[in-house]
Amino acid sequence: MSDNRIEKIVIVGGGSAGWMTAAALTNAVGTTIEICLIESEVIGTVGVGEATIPPIKYFNQRLGIDEATFVRETNGSFKLGIEFIDWNKLGQSYFHPFGQYGAEFDSVPFYHYWMREFLDGKEQSIDEFSMAWAAAQAGKFSHPVADKGNIRSTFDYAYHFDAGMYAQYLKKYSEDRGVIRHEGRVINAKQNSETGFIQSVEMESGEIFTADLFIDCSGFYGLLIEKTLTTGYEDWSQWLPCNSAVAVACEKTSEILPYTKSIAKQAGWQWRIPLQNRTGNGYVYCSEYLDAELAEESLLSSIDGTKLADPKHLKFTTGRRKKFWNKNCIAIGLSAGFMEPLESTSLHLIQYGIMRLIAMLPEKDMSPLLVEEYNALTSAEYERIRDFLILHYTATERDDSEFWRYCKNMPIPERLQYKINHFKNYGLIVADERELFHNPSWIAVYLGQNILPQRSPSMTRLRTHIPVQDRFQAIRLAMSDAIAAMPKHEVFIEQYCQSALQ
Repeated sequence: MSDNRIEKIVIVGGGSAGWMTAAALTNAVGTTIEICLIESEVIGTVGVGEATIPPIKYFNQRLGIDEATFVRETNGSFKLGIEFIDWNKLGQSYFHPFGQYGAEFDSVPFYHYWMREFLDGKEQSIDEFSMAWAAAQAGKFSHPVADKGNIRSTFDYAYHFDAGMYAQYLKKYSEDRGVIRHEGRVINAKQNSETGFIQSVEMESGEIFTADLFIDCSGFYGLLIEKTLTTGYEDWSQWLPCNSAVAVACEKTSEILPYTKSIAKQAGWQWRIPLQNRTGNGYVYCSEYLDAELAEESLLSSIDGTKLADPKHLKFTTGRRKKFWNKNCIAIGLSAGFMEPLESTSLHLIQYGIMRLIAMLPEKDMSPLLVEEYNALTSAEYERIRDFLILHYTATERDDSEFWRYCKNMPIPERLQYKINHFKNYGLIVADERELFHNPSWIAVYLGQNILPQRSPSMTRLRTHIPVQDRFQAIRLAMSDAIAAMPKHEVFIEQYCQSALQ
């Protein structure tokens, strides 16, 4: 039996996508496969800060990366969720927390009881039962505890960090484990005339690199997946119309908040990501309703510190490749598709693209069954995240600009409408298998944007013997005591992972 194992992998492109791929692959396969990465220092990155969601912790843990060292080396901070400001109406805000609401005290879920009490006029906001929001408001942070009987086990966290520093951190990790980096720009790829597989890539210098498997991390350009293999792109602009962004970092002028801010604007939304020594800012907008110059003016007028560099402008089309794995090429990162960073899913999509690749690592013949499964799983994940993002736009009552009137009235995917109908009618969360965003996330956006259930689930009306208000009060008291005992976010950072850049 001939040996058909992959001998060499070439990654085209660096940045977060390239170096996350290199680090995870070399951690998984060691030196049994030769891995090289080609990147050009001439091709820059936006570099104003990256916000993440909790699964990034598991990626780092899998690589054996020490958390305190990682946060210190990337100028990072901690993130308990996202505050959405002016998304439903001007002057209104809500919080999407990491973790659950309340604490379970019966076979009926906590949020079902909350709905019953809310509809009976007894409760005002579900936010008061979120440990993540309570800590965020107080500017506090500590690690959650493992004991499920403790209220401090009910929240989760992620990070804010400098994505460029993260790439550099993973670059050293990868090179220490045998990944070979080549400097320069790839200008061309050669395909096998019979199979269409990519045989080699050619550098601007004329150097040629062959491989069995190519990973395209070349960004929006999609050098291999699109320019070479003409895979095609599925455009989702009709649901997610923002197609431009302007980004800038500014000086740190206040305490480091343990959460991200997303502020709805005239033609899109603005992010605020606090790092240890500066703040990342950006305005994601639709160019049909706002030009680049006015977007830049709007962003600069709303940042809370002196800008540290000239703003950078980006153009994009929200959507995904029609295939993520085509022949012997897999696209990871922006070359695979683009989902605006509204819910901080960019690195997550990279992470799980890599994990699927490792789980389905092919042989040289690139099994069609593996290709089909990889593409099906990845397509479904993109679509589930897409629908969650669309929910933020369609569930708005704003009509103060042409952009928001479009979002409010646009047709939406049938599956998303089905989910909304269930919540409106019965207070139930309809979840697909392998959902990234679990019930608390959907609840946060539904309620935060005023999609309210007409009735609570039936079981809440049958269990009238449960002392719900007493349980609610006990949860409030436990939360109050827990928050009082937590350190300020900046104090936690200072003692645990302070960056030399502060």
